[in-house]
Amino acid sequence: METTENKMRKEPVHSMKLKAGRKRTYFFDIRETKSSDYYLTITESKKKFNEDRYERHKIFLYKEDFNKFLNVLNQSIDHCKNELMPDYDFDEFHREDDISNLNDNEYSNTTSKFETSKKEPVAAEATTNLEDSDVLKW
Repeated sequence: METTENKMRKEPVHSMKLKAGRKRTYFFDIRETKSSDYYLTITESKKKFNEDRYERHKIFLYKEDFNKFLNVLNQSIDHCKNELMPDYDFDEFHREDDISNLNDNEYSNTTSKFETSKKEPVAAEATTNLEDSDVLKW
């Protein structure tokens, strides 16, 4: 019998999976709100060492932050590639088979293994019209 929590949780309208090594997988899920709007969840799933469970971390990204988030992400990756690691071959581990669309059956099989956490959605924050000096430094 389904619990109230399972009934309220809608399945994604679109989902993609990115395998990143043996123990990490990223899920990109587009979900619909009650008001027929859409948002993106990015979930990192890591298999716990010597256990049959997964630890997960989730980011909720809302439409008003899509462009700002993508801009900061691209700037950060470009800085890492061009300034911090210019000689590294980032295509060394590139494999197309690591990225896949999930059908309903695959999605339910992978999410049932996750360790659940009850965190409220938080919108990503970023600054618009970024200058080079405004980019986050790690």
